[in-house]
Amino acid sequence: MDIIESFRTAFSALLRNKVRSALTMLGIIIGVSSVILLISLGAGLQKSITAQFEKLGTGTLYVVPGKFGEGGGLAGGSGMSTNKFKFSDADRIKREINNISAVTPGIESITSVEYRGGKRKGVIFLAIDSSFFAIGDYNVKQGRFFTENENKNAKRVVIVGQTIVEKLMGGVNPLNKQISVRGKKYKIIGVLEKQGSIVGQDQDNMVILPAETANRQIGFDRPTWILVKASSNEIIPTVKKDIEKLLLNRLTDDDFTVLTQEESLNIAEQILGIVRVVFVGIAAISLVVGGIGISNIMFVSVTERTREIGLRKAVGAAPGDIFIQFLIEAVTLSFAGGAIGLLLASIGTLAARLFMPAVVTPFAVILAISFSVAVGIIFGVVPALRASKLEPIEALRYE
Repeated sequence: MDIIESFRTAFSALLRNKVRSALTMLGIIIGVSSVILLISLGAGLQKSITAQFEKLGTGTLYVVPGKFGEGGGLAGGSGMSTNKFKFSDADRIKREINNISAVTPGIESITSVEYRGGKRKGVIFLAIDSSFFAIGDYNVKQGRFFTENENKNAKRVVIVGQTIVEKLMGGVNPLNKQISVRGKKYKIIGVLEKQGSIVGQDQDNMVILPAETANRQIGFDRPTWILVKASSNEIIPTVKKDIEKLLLNRLTDDDFTVLTQEESLNIAEQILGIVRVVFVGIAAISLVVGGIGISNIMFVSVTERTREIGLRKAVGAAPGDIFIQFLIEAVTLSFAGGAIGLLLASIGTLAARLFMPAVVTPFAVILAISFSVAVGIIFGVVPALRASKLEPIEALRYE
């Protein structure tokens, strides 16, 4: 029997049991779609995180509470409940550290915002001084940023993201309108350009206040982080050591961490890599389960078609022909499941793009399809061998 005839016979056998074939492929479909989708989301998440760090420009150092790599978490992690930073720490860095072009403390939280009886929850609350705009790549679409004088005098001004304008204010011109943040009224002086989403969090669902305003009027007396912009990339290591030495005059080594942009990205990518491996591993279990299902169904198929196998051997079919036919059936089931899983993952990735720049990478496609074919081969070999070793006379006698 030639290979084309083997494929034709295999397809014919599978089509005779459409429902059983579809159910057998289910595990492969779930496994492949999960693997591709998770890899695609991971790639999109990595791209989002990288873009977020790039918005703050090169040469930026991140001073955060807690100790990274020794029980601390991201951006303050374990240090959030024991944050010992003061706004004066940023002032000292600005006064005493050489070779820096900007220093800005920041307060980050989640809040609710109200406008004319409407309320929006889960809004990103960011309180900064005017130096932040010299570091971060943030631009206003309408209006302006607040000034350092407005920050020092704790003026009741706010900059909002476009989601606030569209979802809360109904798209009206927001400039000079009053909105309530944590129960206090603030005048809108600017609207940010569209930021997009990061890790599913809408960055346009944001309000930005002067740091001193948040300190005096809302009660935020400790910065969540401090950003320091080095005057050049070459002196970043020196600036980092100087900041650590300065802060150690008041804090302990476990109270803070100074991270370069590269170190911050590495930490984020390490955590993302661990999460990705865990979830892809879980998804791969579905492929193994699907492979076991294929193996079981192929054993059933061999038993059901024992007389057919005996008849074919009696008319001259070689054991190799029988082996190849059943192996092709197993691989076809697995490959078809992989193709359907790829299609479902592609649809899921398109939906995910509403929240992050997810993309189905060639690596994910090759990995998932190769894995599904390998599963078909591995779990189809034993049933195919059993079919090929049946004796013609015994097979023809089988009832």
